[in-house]
Amino acid sequence: MTDANNTPSGSGYPSQPGPAGQQGYPGAPSAQSAPRHSAYHSAYQSTYQQGGAGYAAPAGASASSGGMGAGVPGGAPHGPQRKKGSAGKTFLVAFAGALLACVLAFGVAGVVGLVSDGGTSGGASLGASTSAPVDAGEADATLPEAVAAKCLPSVAAIDVYASAASNALPFGFGTGQGQNAGELTQSSLGSGVVLTADGYIITNYHVVEGGEAYQVTVGGETYDAELVGSDPSSDVAVLKAKGASGLTAIEIGDSDNLTIGEWVMSIGSPFGLEQSVATGIVSATSRSQIMEPSTDMYGNSTGEYTIYPNMIQTDAAINPGNSGGALVDAEGKLIGINTLITSYSGNYSGVGFAIPVNYAISLAQQIIDGKTPTHAQLGVSMTTVNPSIAKRYGLAAEEGAYVSAVSAGSGAAEAGIEAGDIITSFDGKAVESASDLMLDVRAKNPGDVVTVTVNRDGATKDLQVTLGSDESSMSAMQQQSGNLLDMLRGGAGSGSGDAA
Repeated sequence: MTDANNTPSGSGYPSQPGPAGQQGYPGAPSAQSAPRHSAYHSAYQSTYQQGGAGYAAPAGASASSGGMGAGVPGGAPHGPQRKKGSAGKTFLVAFAGALLACVLAFGVAGVVGLVSDGGTSGGASLGASTSAPVDAGEADATLPEAVAAKCLPSVAAIDVYASAASNALPFGFGTGQGQNAGELTQSSLGSGVVLTADGYIITNYHVVEGGEAYQVTVGGETYDAELVGSDPSSDVAVLKAKGASGLTAIEIGDSDNLTIGEWVMSIGSPFGLEQSVATGIVSATSRSQIMEPSTDMYGNSTGEYTIYPNMIQTDAAINPGNSGGALVDAEGKLIGINTLITSYSGNYSGVGFAIPVNYAISLAQQIIDGKTPTHAQLGVSMTTVNPSIAKRYGLAAEEGAYVSAVSAGSGAAEAGIEAGDIITSFDGKAVESASDLMLDVRAKNPGDVVTVTVNRDGATKDLQVTLGSDESSMSAMQQQSGNLLDMLRGGAGSGSGDAA
């Protein structure tokens, strides 16, 4: 399916066969999610040696020279390098993202997991230990200048390196032959935000994905870094700058109390131009979406589904290279992690999105503490109900999420939700599709008690559900490198459709 500009679009998760080979309803094909399509780009960039179809090599870059020097495993990395601390040179780097399809929905309040006060790992709290006011009252200090002065020392530029063989063509073409075999080359650029004085940095998973070595530049210094952990399903990752001390941790704000129209600033490294700022406003809140994985030239999935609940929409410029950077408010407090843009060109078009800081910091805290990041789980497999499906199969509700299976021991099972129920409302918000319900559940915390309205044979019931955790399925996911759909099922086995 394509949109008005012939851009490929999707409709959320693909439906899957239900019990006894069915598709969710007895004898029915799987329903598709409501078609609310839009094209999104991951706001980061990659460099590709020797060009390649559709990609422009960096201006003046050499495929076999120009290393960063010692400190990166596997020998000096090759490829384009930024001139640290300089904005005088523009790098023409190809945008790695494809036009990816998402389903837009409108979520509810973000996950509350806010912590403050800088420190180290092991139960550490994150962010600046003191609150520094922004003083723009003097004639020689404007608000953007004051906020930039406060926040720029807390935003890092990230260089990601991978071996030449990692970018090889299929069937053995370019697989480590020649003088660059085994050496590391720069594969992507991005941004990050300093959370602790000793070098914990939050960024997007898609920035570090596939990397074998990392370097971060913050406060004018470059450090080798290691990947502490990540949550691909939420697009969050944490790096640790090796040997760092005395870094400026950013002050953390509250993304649950944003006002549409309030002033914001985005900070990061667009196109590799580190320490860049742009100003705008909060255009909207609660923009939720599910991003499908990209595919290779043969149509095979190359990744996982990513769930973005309650994104902050802004018109502050976000471009390739800004991913993982900071979105801050007028007090210089972190309110979001810049992540996605809507664009038909691949560059800024006035609509960007940031992961709310309350949600992102909660996940980062779990990663730093050595835990598996977890999310709320209802415990059902489901498919979308729409008017045509309801008419064809005589269902009692024309829209919602049809429950195909319920996981034993889950919050849904304990609350009395049954296979065949149609979930029409979650926590007071109408459910129009299975994707809606998945996003709504992800926006909650394990242990939250919510009201779920179901239509059962034409009768409406309100059930109180205590949401569980996907911890066990997340751990299994990491061990088996399986698919996110399996993880989200939470023990529903081969139940049909989507899961939450």
